[in-house]
Amino acid sequence: MTASPTLDDDQVTELVGEAVAAPSMHNAQPWRFRYSRGNGTFRLYADPERVMPHSDPDGRALHIGCGAALFNLRVALATAGFQSDVALLPASQDTALLALVHTAPSEDGEDIGLRLLGSAIHQRHTSRYPFAEKAIPENVRTALVDAAQREGAVLSFPESWQSRWVEELAEEAEARNLTDQGSEQDLAQWTRIGAGEADTATDGVPEYAFGPRKHGGRAPMRDFSGGKPVADRGTTPFEDEPHLAVLSTDGDEPLHWLRAGQAMQRVLLLATLKGLATSFSTQALEWPDLRWPLRDPLTGTGQVQMILRLGYGPQGPATPRRPVSDVLVLED
Repeated sequence: MTASPTLDDDQVTELVGEAVAAPSMHNAQPWRFRYSRGNGTFRLYADPERVMPHSDPDGRALHIGCGAALFNLRVALATAGFQSDVALLPASQDTALLALVHTAPSEDGEDIGLRLLGSAIHQRHTSRYPFAEKAIPENVRTALVDAAQREGAVLSFPESWQSRWVEELAEEAEARNLTDQGSEQDLAQWTRIGAGEADTATDGVPEYAFGPRKHGGRAPMRDFSGGKPVADRGTTPFEDEPHLAVLSTDGDEPLHWLRAGQAMQRVLLLATLKGLATSFSTQALEWPDLRWPLRDPLTGTGQVQMILRLGYGPQGPATPRRPVSDVLVLED
């Protein structure tokens, strides 16, 4: 990296605004940023107040969400003409510090792949609607696999029998979540039911983003209502042959979780550019005894960090985000 870039406060605010468009579990937005004007460095922190004690006690999903925000920041910097040098989990007495991002003016030809993803940041929204029974072309699948690999993760598309197994584990987890008091508490904290709350929320999943209740089909969907009635929601059949993708890493520590978050976001943004809608099926990952059997069935290796659902269908609605002023500190 060469000389520090010149980023004014408005540019920094805009860049962080791109970063926080990332998805996170239950849209908890578990991140904080600091920017040092003197050396052009961003610092990304975990927000411990946004940990889900029952559904994510180890903070794995929190790190994945922060990794996704970090990737968005990298894309936004590249789009604005800057390169980024990222250090994950730098040595620090502050255990909440997850990454340092040193910035410098980009040289010609650098970060083209990142810049191409910039337009997808605000196009991508989680879609909890049915997708068409339409195959995803093999060249698109290959591109998504390559995208994950570039960030140090493995993306695989389960074959039919393995896909059924993933679906069954998700269904078992969903049934548990609907009757587990701890999971119910996490869901209640991060869902916004009622027009008044949903329309004014700055975090969480508002009722207008729940999607219809599933009535038929095998797509593994989470019922964000927790089984409670929600006005005007309706029911509809979902896909009989859902397209699922499993994202894995070779380890299961915070470093791997941050890499998984960046890989996930790179896949999601590329999928969006390819015309795909996306959502998540993370229920089985919240139960250790169900997450373990999700590993590669042939080798028994790999730590599954995320399960994605992809297909051709409507993009979901935009969900709320906290004001950048709530998550960014500027310092000299």
